[in-house]
Amino acid sequence: MKRVLLGLLVLVILAVGAAGAFVLYRKHQGRNVHGSSSVEFVTTQAPTRKRTPLELRTIPWPMYGLDDARTRFAEGVHLRPPFRRLWLAGGTSLLEFPPAVGYGRLFLSNNSGSLFAIGARNGGRAWTYKTHRCTAASPAINRGTVFASFMNRGPCNQTKPGLDGLVAALSVGLGKVRWTTKIGPTESSPLVADGRVFVGDWRGKVYALEEGTGKIVWSYQTGGKVKGGVALSGGRLFVGAYDGHVYALDERTGRLVWRASAQPRLGSTGTFYSTPAVAYGRVYLGSTDGKVYSFGATSGKLRWSHGTGGYVYSSPAVWNKRVYAGSYDHRLYCFDAATGDVRWSFEGNGPISGSPTVIDGIVYFATLKGRTYGLNALTGRQMWSFPDGKYSPIVADTKRFYLVGYARVYGMVPR
Repeated sequence: MKRVLLGLLVLVILAVGAAGAFVLYRKHQGRNVHGSSSVEFVTTQAPTRKRTPLELRTIPWPMYGLDDARTRFAEGVHLRPPFRRLWLAGGTSLLEFPPAVGYGRLFLSNNSGSLFAIGARNGGRAWTYKTHRCTAASPAINRGTVFASFMNRGPCNQTKPGLDGLVAALSVGLGKVRWTTKIGPTESSPLVADGRVFVGDWRGKVYALEEGTGKIVWSYQTGGKVKGGVALSGGRLFVGAYDGHVYALDERTGRLVWRASAQPRLGSTGTFYSTPAVAYGRVYLGSTDGKVYSFGATSGKLRWSHGTGGYVYSSPAVWNKRVYAGSYDHRLYCFDAATGDVRWSFEGNGPISGSPTVIDGIVYFATLKGRTYGLNALTGRQMWSFPDGKYSPIVADTKRFYLVGYARVYGMVPR
């Protein structure tokens, strides 16, 4: 009997030791990874895009994240707080994503499934396209057409199989439908480039659609829902999925170039809702495991990771060798783009789910508690705040500043 008890004790000790070793191993795997400024970090690939005066005037904010690389940095726009309000537009339905701005109008979708166009000068409604579908994406504008993504018909919290979504193309002038393409429910903000529209869906697919017809050119199947938008740089598309992986695809063919993953950890692996930003030869995005990641755009190798105290749904902004992202721990973080070191952090009044934007040296973000902040992007010092906002709050043109509140849009100019 004593031998049996002794044997059981030995087994228990071995099991406890193995469990402890596994915990330590997982903690080591999930540690913060410090990056290098000399490995796959290319300063000449900075987000500096000289746009002509005509481009800035005609389509100053063409899509979510501003550009193909989704860097959320508005070069050539010089507007600084404090601001005064010119007009107010909107109603009671949630505006989760910011508008695209072009042709003297703002184009945005609300949670109840209406895409509408409002005047940039006065906020007046020009036209409305009602789909009665749920919406959680920004439109994109190109060559006189606005492209928008829609999820399933309500209720919006459905998860049953067989649901469908829609990508629609409409004329910017009258809102006339040019084409619609059914895919899975999609909250992926479209990216329009090189004659194609790129978008993902809940079925885990990434699509390339013909810009003129909506015909599917190619699709690629990931291992989980694709909820964020895709980013484009150097002929490659970058996108995160709910299988905990980041994918790089050939823009022309949809062929897989590389696949990377969130770091292993105790419990479930982190998923990617965040839309990637691409700059300096790196891909930056946040994860529900509370980390912000940097992968090599060419190799797909993990170049750095840094943990926060909460989920990171926020899509990063990139400016001046810095990466900005918000966390559910109430803090906006400024990371060194090369190493991942925290340059500074700022605590807001609530969780940060939406994405920051940098305009004229000020980084703007909103909290789920309904306040928008403007901080000095170099130092993190608060410069301004406004008592509305919830997700991604700011877009602009060369004359006006547009703030998205919970259900309303504010047209503003500097005082």
